[in-house]
Amino acid sequence: MDGGIRVLLADDQPLVRSGLRVLMADTPDLRVVGEAANGAEAVRLAAELAPDVVVMDIRMPEMDGVEATRRITSAGPGAARVLMLTTFDEDDLVYGALRAGAGGFAVKDMALDDILAAVRVVAAGDALIAPGVTRRLIADFVGGSAPVPERTPVITAREEEVLTLVGRGRSNSEIAQDLFITVATTKSHVARLLTKLDARDRVHLVIKAYELGLVAPPR
Repeated sequence: MDGGIRVLLADDQPLVRSGLRVLMADTPDLRVVGEAANGAEAVRLAAELAPDVVVMDIRMPEMDGVEATRRITSAGPGAARVLMLTTFDEDDLVYGALRAGAGGFAVKDMALDDILAAVRVVAAGDALIAPGVTRRLIADFVGGSAPVPERTPVITAREEEVLTLVGRGRSNSEIAQDLFITVATTKSHVARLLTKLDARDRVHLVIKAYELGLVAPPR
């Protein structure tokens, strides 16, 4: 990303794309390389333009953001990461987008600077869920409306400890300190958890921690 983070904007509302494009034009480390008005166009342009991040609206005509995300993230090594844009009435699609490989969620009414920060986080390979989305996800898990795993994967006692701390939002260094292990060992445990739980990134590990009942919801 020597020339900056390459961004593809995918939203069926021209004003949303225009606002983000103008904002990113004044941001040295972000560069808009294309725009799509629907999911099918986003998939095509992602293949043609090889962006680092696709900022994807969750609801679009022709092909929604969930299916577009699934196709983009399954393209193999080097596939673009996806930052999903959502609103507070789209909970029904959040789970599908997570399982489709979305690397993060930003709420459309977030401050624009926070959306830009989210793009950087996702581009760096980390995961991000906006606080409002996180609270709703937790509430849904507690209320039983979230999908339940078909079976409980086999993980070791130590891996369960690590997953619990990941679910509580701890960083690798904090987990290492809490468990009196090295950061390198922590990273190894996290890597094994990603494989065993078929999780794309840390966001999905957090969701798995709630699904498996390892993390209690905040009161």
